[in-house]
Amino acid sequence: MEIDGSRILVAGATGVIGGALAGACAARGASVAVAGRDAERLAERARTLGDCPARRFEAYDLDACAALAGWAQRELGGLDAVLTAVGVVAFGPAEEVPEAVAEHLCAVNALAPMAVLRGALPLLTGPGAVAAVTGVVVDRPQPGMAAYCASKSALSAWLTAVRGEQRRRRVAVVDARLPHLDTGFAGRAVAGTPPPMPRPADLDAAVRGIVDAVAEGAALVLPDGSGGVTVEAGKH
Repeated sequence: MEIDGSRILVAGATGVIGGALAGACAARGASVAVAGRDAERLAERARTLGDCPARRFEAYDLDACAALAGWAQRELGGLDAVLTAVGVVAFGPAEEVPEAVAEHLCAVNALAPMAVLRGALPLLTGPGAVAAVTGVVVDRPQPGMAAYCASKSALSAWLTAVRGEQRRRRVAVVDARLPHLDTGFAGRAVAGTPPPMPRPADLDAAVRGIVDAVAEGAALVLPDGSGGVTVEAGKH
């Protein structure tokens, strides 16, 4: 799909990755609507994007998540793509992670983005796209992050299944399995202490890769081993 002139919802736009995605889409000529949890940051994000439509939502309210796409469609006069960049992390051995924390990770990392994108699918006509940030942990689960890895892998599996369902409709389904980025994400863990992290990849390159994948109708955004990302098309 062509980014210039398109209408795109970014859910999770108050975060570092989501905010950068919204800015990158707008810079390439898209009309953007943003949604996020933090009201103050959301208002600021909307201002920096020319007072674009903005809506606050809570990841635990799945009905509200599913309603975001309809709201964006009304605000933008149509909808071509929906991008989600929501997530939380926790650290520690599996047996030490409280059940409430495990439930929280599954709700925010898997159920919420699924609900956002599930609400969007009936509204999109090809060429269109949905995308979600999962992470390199989908392919390389890490010790001390079992619940987090499981929640992101659940979202990735859902995206893979939906991709097959949407192929005939020409709606691309993008799974952004990003490497570690310097966003402060690990430092905001809901439980546990982060281990030493690898050298962060380039945020701008990762965001560019996601937007390129949406434009190209690709399937995956993956680390390229040199601090950037690569876009892969086809059946995955």
